[in-house]
Amino acid sequence: MLVVCRCMSDGKFQQAVGIALECRRLDKLEQAISKRNVANILDELIKGDKVDTLLAYQVAFDLFENEYQPFLLNVRDSLPDPQTTSSSKMVVEGTVTSSIENDSSVGNVETSAANSPLTGAGVLLDGTAGRQAAEDTTSTTEHGSSSSQELSVYADRMVKLKGILSGETPIHLALQFLYGRNRSDLLTLKTIKQSVEMRNSVCHSATIYANALMHAGTTVDTFLRENLDWLSRATNWAKFSATAGLGVIHRGHLQQGRSLMAPYLPQNGGSGGGSPYSEGGALYALGLIHANHGEGIKQFLLESLRNTNNEVIQHGACLGLGLAALGTADEEVYEDIKSVLYTDSAVAGEAAGIAMGLLMVGTASEKAGEMLAYAHDTQHEKIIRGLAIGIALVVYGREEEADTLIEQMTRDQDPILRYGGMYALALAYRGTANNSAIRRLLHFAVSDVSDDVRRAAVLALGFVLCSEPEQTPRIVSLLSESYNAHVRYGAALAVGISCAGSGSSEAVSLLEPLTSDAVDFVRQGALMSMAMVLMQTTEARDPHVGTFRRQLEKIVLDKHEDTMSKMGAILAYGILDAGGRNVSIMLQSRTGHDRAMAVVGMAIFTQFWYWYPLIYFISLSFAPTAFIGLNHELKMPKFEFISDIRPSIFSYPPPTAPPSTSSNIKLPMAVLSTSARAKARAKKEVDSKASAGKPLPREVNTNLSSDSSGSTEGTEKDLTTTTRDGDAMEVDTGPEKKATNAEPSSEVLSNPARVVPLQEKYIKFPEGCRFAPVKKTPSGFVMLRDLDPLEPVELVSTNAPSTGLPSSNVGATVPANSMPVDDEPAPPEPFVYVP
Repeated sequence: MLVVCRCMSDGKFQQAVGIALECRRLDKLEQAISKRNVANILDELIKGDKVDTLLAYQVAFDLFENEYQPFLLNVRDSLPDPQTTSSSKMVVEGTVTSSIENDSSVGNVETSAANSPLTGAGVLLDGTAGRQAAEDTTSTTEHGSSSSQELSVYADRMVKLKGILSGETPIHLALQFLYGRNRSDLLTLKTIKQSVEMRNSVCHSATIYANALMHAGTTVDTFLRENLDWLSRATNWAKFSATAGLGVIHRGHLQQGRSLMAPYLPQNGGSGGGSPYSEGGALYALGLIHANHGEGIKQFLLESLRNTNNEVIQHGACLGLGLAALGTADEEVYEDIKSVLYTDSAVAGEAAGIAMGLLMVGTASEKAGEMLAYAHDTQHEKIIRGLAIGIALVVYGREEEADTLIEQMTRDQDPILRYGGMYALALAYRGTANNSAIRRLLHFAVSDVSDDVRRAAVLALGFVLCSEPEQTPRIVSLLSESYNAHVRYGAALAVGISCAGSGSSEAVSLLEPLTSDAVDFVRQGALMSMAMVLMQTTEARDPHVGTFRRQLEKIVLDKHEDTMSKMGAILAYGILDAGGRNVSIMLQSRTGHDRAMAVVGMAIFTQFWYWYPLIYFISLSFAPTAFIGLNHELKMPKFEFISDIRPSIFSYPPPTAPPSTSSNIKLPMAVLSTSARAKARAKKEVDSKASAGKPLPREVNTNLSSDSSGSTEGTEKDLTTTTRDGDAMEVDTGPEKKATNAEPSSEVLSNPARVVPLQEKYIKFPEGCRFAPVKKTPSGFVMLRDLDPLEPVELVSTNAPSTGLPSSNVGATVPANSMPVDDEPAPPEPFVYVP
């Protein structure tokens, strides 16, 4: 490996990376990458022209989409501080100023020499030197001012770059998009609420979950405020979940997150005297708001955890801390969470185990051994399960490096730890489609004695195959027909996880029979998985969408339906229309890398089998399906581009039609017995006269034409016969009317626009467009080159989301362009009434 070392010493890092890859030396590859950090490349790019700066911003946005917080923070902290840059600027200006002051004596020498009677050559020489020094001083001043301007531009670019890497800029832009383009259908929620029985707490909570998912990231909480009396029926843990749901709705509201949840939070870091379920849910909500970007809220959550002994508040604080400090491996936070674990409280300990895994996700830390040891010591199944999932998170993405720990867990006598071993195998080999991992999971799926382990083994296939979703239905097709209901449930979830948002026809065909399975929880899993697959799929592209929505409506309205399947249908509504119908589940970024937070969120979401509040973790896998074009100032310019496909293929689904007040159904007409006898006599008379060949009376003929069931067919035959006769009268119907409602073959979109993943390949920029994208695949956050920079730029005006929780008597905060609950007709035109 001397060649690699030689390349690195010569600064040829690309050659070093290539040689290390060919030789399969991961240690040298890591060494080459660490010596040539991404921060250095970004720093060099923003020192260049505008095109280089746009490229630096685009790289930063693509890194952000991968959602690996430790790496992003490392790159951000490796960049120079803009304040240091400003201070260096002042040093340069001070040097220039002092040089001018020191050289001012030169001008005085020249003036005194001109007035002196001594006009020798030496004095003239000194004057010449003075003039030259003055000219040098002037050029130095001009150079100093230009360098000062360059430093100011550099500092401004550095601030913008760090804003992207920290997540502030992209999160704010996504929040504006989801708020302004919200298309949630409140009438659907209203229908669900009215169909849920008051005594059914499971469906009541499911409706709250569905509302949170439907409005994830939109900051629109209209449904909750309009149904406060209905919402107040939530008690204990249902109240915990209802409060935590606000975190999903306001996710990404980093600046006002704490003020939004202030009415529910513990005061002064401790208990505020309110309900511990509301306070614990509020701490959980803070974690959801600041998920993966919790630098500003981590200390408050830590103090709240330290200042309480209530297990419910500890439960919420642990989940919130794990989300806010995701993957940071913060030792201080870890020790505090571990102290909660060692209290051996079942409720708080379960959340502590999950939080430890969230904190150490992907680190393969030795602390996994401590967690496994405590799992063997405790007697609480909830704590063991929390630790098992936490250990699986610790080995996230480590592949062969995690095999020793996986083998230890899968051979354990405790089925809960074997259950965790299935998730460890799934997360360690996520998106790799590794044959060895698939083989081991299939082995446990058919051989383990525990139904929980078998269900987890089949479900885990969805994570391993999430990069190749087309293979999943084929691999689990036989398992979906298993006699074991838990295996069928796992097959349904595996397809839903790997094929989420794809609209795969193979996945739909596999899930369709499972939605009418004989076992209620299998139907529940199949309905939720079908919703995942059909996210942002229109009926014009797949007719199954309309059929599935009608099936959900039938299940929700059926009072005799099982609670489990009804819960699955309600949650399916929330998933299907998630994020105001502007998000989709994406386990991989647009650049092909796995989104760590999305995969982790989906893995913990599947634990709702044991604990319903974990349903909210699915919101971590949501990603806005948006095209957001930005210029070099990170502003959105107004321009149009083309979606080269019929609009109906990727359009929003139509709103739910309100129930009509009048019914058009024709009711059966009552027939008197005397009328029936009269018709019978008339028919006998017709039959007798027809046999005699006599003409029928006019009255009888009229009655027959109106009452006889076959009269319509006879009339149609007569019309057909008449038109065939040559003497029949011809009716001039005019020229054939052409179809005026033909759908166009393309659509013009304006920046920013909703662009679903399958639509990205149809996006084109028209000829003569002022802006051109920096990257080849224009999707997500796209930096734009201005091809006509001398012309003024018109920017997009955005709707800012509300900055606080309104009181209960305030009207709706739905933006003006969002979908109304009822589409009312326009008022009539003014008129003059004449009696």
